[in-house]
Amino acid sequence: MKKFFAAICAASLLLTGCGSQGGEKSAGNEKIFTYGTVAYGVAMENVGTNPHESYSGWSTIRYGIGETLFRFNENMQLEPWLAESFEQVDDFTVKIKINDAAKFSNAKKVDGEAVKKCLEALIANHDRAPRDLKISSIEADGQFVTIKSAEKVPALLNYLSDPYGCIIDVDSGVKDKIVVGTGAYKAVKVTDTQIELVPNENYWGNVKPKLDKIVVKSITDGDTLTMAMQNGELDAVQGLPYSSLKLFGGNDYKISQANTSRVYQAAFNFKTPELQDLNVRKAISMAIDKENFCKVLLNGNGTPAVGAFPANLSFGGDKVHAEKFNLDAAKKLLADSGWIDTDNDGYVDKNGKNLELRWLTYTSRQELPLLAEAAQASLKQIGVKLNVNATDNYKTFLKNGDYDIFSKAIVTAPTGDGEYYFTSHIVAGAVDNAGFYDSAEISALENELHNTFGAEKRSDIVIKMSQKVLDDCALIYASHLKMSFVMKPNVEGFTAHPSDYYEITADLDKK
Repeated sequence: MKKFFAAICAASLLLTGCGSQGGEKSAGNEKIFTYGTVAYGVAMENVGTNPHESYSGWSTIRYGIGETLFRFNENMQLEPWLAESFEQVDDFTVKIKINDAAKFSNAKKVDGEAVKKCLEALIANHDRAPRDLKISSIEADGQFVTIKSAEKVPALLNYLSDPYGCIIDVDSGVKDKIVVGTGAYKAVKVTDTQIELVPNENYWGNVKPKLDKIVVKSITDGDTLTMAMQNGELDAVQGLPYSSLKLFGGNDYKISQANTSRVYQAAFNFKTPELQDLNVRKAISMAIDKENFCKVLLNGNGTPAVGAFPANLSFGGDKVHAEKFNLDAAKKLLADSGWIDTDNDGYVDKNGKNLELRWLTYTSRQELPLLAEAAQASLKQIGVKLNVNATDNYKTFLKNGDYDIFSKAIVTAPTGDGEYYFTSHIVAGAVDNAGFYDSAEISALENELHNTFGAEKRSDIVIKMSQKVLDDCALIYASHLKMSFVMKPNVEGFTAHPSDYYEITADLDKK
């Protein structure tokens, strides 16, 4: 048995009404914690608390409602959570023992059968999990659950630690977007813009929840979020514009930061004829000034990215290379492919048509529109006309194919393993392969990775895959980001984590 041991009024209207001091108000001696975040909402596909729907599991785990069998420590290494231990029976089978103390918020015991039902519901309803897990059968026996996969899945435990792996009581169903989880808090009211939480009186963890009520508010406008924090309407915030962080220094606030694998990336749409030319993709990639973007627009709160993964990971960006910023070289590449400004209008053309492209992004990540504007200005210098569409209705444009480049923020290694990113964003047919990139070499390497055990060997394959994506200029990686929490000085136990998962926990307190 292999074991782990353990606008002011505008802002207020979005919150609790003009003049309200939501972060400070209390009823009697109640401790009420009000939290503003840009990371909850329809645009992020994480409204509600059902982990079996899209990315809603991120809300389940972030807001202390649900827990996974295993979790990641600060070094992104796996450690037990609802699980107590595991045994790798063979290449296709893992046997997991559930912690005997684990309970759902309705006091029902978390046993093997409850985990089995949850995972079967996950596979039946989720878009990404079946492809990741490859589960063929699940057996329950007391506190044990045995999972068999149809293929080798060396990263199975990592995948089970994805937010979609939160264990919920399936028998209790989903009512008004609320599930029954095992976390320190339970949801009592859920809308597309707010979640209200109360303590889980049946919480099984060693540390009991300290707050009487938590209100999570979706505030996707950065200026509104900033003003709400300055006005004292919030106890803590996540996702402030980087330009606003400087407003929260001194003794009036505390800031917790962590380097994460979240990256700003832009995928080329390979269905766009002009972008099927490697020279064109390479020229555009070389025209993006990552250093200036991080230094000026991110105010130093980001690191220029080479590939999908940050350098602190064993398969990170320091192991690969990409095209460097070079406008002159970019112009030459375009000319080599016949794109020349023949009519002196400032834009290169070929066969009587200007090189004009559509850049699609969304606004709930405040810096994404800034990246688009920077790209627009930079590409103009090499004669490429870029039309920017920044909208939180971006999914409609994605569905209709109304874009040539799509930029987004994505956590590339939330499971501590590189395969997650490739299966979700890079391989042909992946759910989030917005560029329709299709590489036989990537497919072969993914098959090898999927059947390889051992962290070092897996890292070597991930590096090869990352380099292939960069050689093909399938995507542009602009910057890796820091996770930043800003809070009032009386807030304790609210710590940024490199996984971008764990936010509200039993340790959270308000003195």
